[in-house]
Amino acid sequence: MTSKTSNEKPQTAEEAAAFQNNALAQQYGGGHAGGWVGRLPSSWVPYIQLARLSPPAAFFLIYFPHFFGVVLAAIIQRSPVSQVLRAGLVMFGGSFFFSNAAHGWNDLIDAPIDKAIARTSKRPIPRGAISPRAAFIFTVTQAIGAASFLLLMPEGSAIYAVPNIIGTYYYPWAKRHTNFAQLVLGCCLAWGIVMGSCAMGLKPFTGGPFGDGGKQLFWAEPSTASLYVACILWTVIYDSIYAHQDVKDDIKVGLKSIAVLFRDRTKPLLWLLLGCMGALLYTCGTLLDMSVPFYAIAGGGSLLSLGAMIANVELKDSASCWWWFRYGFWLAGGAIAGGLVSEYVLIGPAF
Repeated sequence: MTSKTSNEKPQTAEEAAAFQNNALAQQYGGGHAGGWVGRLPSSWVPYIQLARLSPPAAFFLIYFPHFFGVVLAAIIQRSPVSQVLRAGLVMFGGSFFFSNAAHGWNDLIDAPIDKAIARTSKRPIPRGAISPRAAFIFTVTQAIGAASFLLLMPEGSAIYAVPNIIGTYYYPWAKRHTNFAQLVLGCCLAWGIVMGSCAMGLKPFTGGPFGDGGKQLFWAEPSTASLYVACILWTVIYDSIYAHQDVKDDIKVGLKSIAVLFRDRTKPLLWLLLGCMGALLYTCGTLLDMSVPFYAIAGGGSLLSLGAMIANVELKDSASCWWWFRYGFWLAGGAIAGGLVSEYVLIGPAF
């Protein structure tokens, strides 16, 4: 029996499905081994796959909100460039280790389920490339690495990381408990805005448990709160499309998600969320009296890229969901980052 080469097209429906699942596993199923990953020692490759370092979307979906928080705080405080660069580097390092730990923990908890889903069955733990014990040790070491970056942040910042640690710990079980696991994920990822703000010395809460001795009602800096909620909605949009890759398998194994709940009716929900996200970005800009480039780049760019993703993605086609998740995510994240940076540059910061 001969095997098909990568250039041969599948002939039957079964072959087409197997070909597509293999392609998706190579892309973001935790089995990617091409490019720079292929140049590493073979013993390292499963850990690179466990941490989802290639392609790097997994890292940047964590780093983007941290970067947003840094730049937004710099705009509010009129901070010098040197402070922004330092905070950005601290958030970059912390995000790197936190991303590794979060993905390791998620795969460790999800391993029995991943084994039953075609796209994820070849991830390092289900296929036996990494033992659960080794994955746990890796996760702990990466978590310690992430925690060490808290020492480089202004005093009192570490307590702000606690809600995100709790949320990230819980997230793998959210997919078993609620159809709104994407909302849980969004709250965790968007929390990077809070940490980025703290890295700049701007505490986003002025009341409640994080505020001035609990003397005030729980309250957050308005523009930061607006951007935080906008990023939650951004995550819900792209991750709902991502979740549509595995809807059939998720239903079989009992996993929940917005994709499972809404199925063919997901797009109307995503359009509604996109409208709310655009309104929140506008609110963020208005509260700080931002200039036209912010609205054009952050607002217009994210609305156009995510709107194109929602309009064109074929939710029943896993490859289409992956393609639009990948490009829609990068374009929207880049647009928000670009809009914030343009506003920061226009205020004429000192070096």
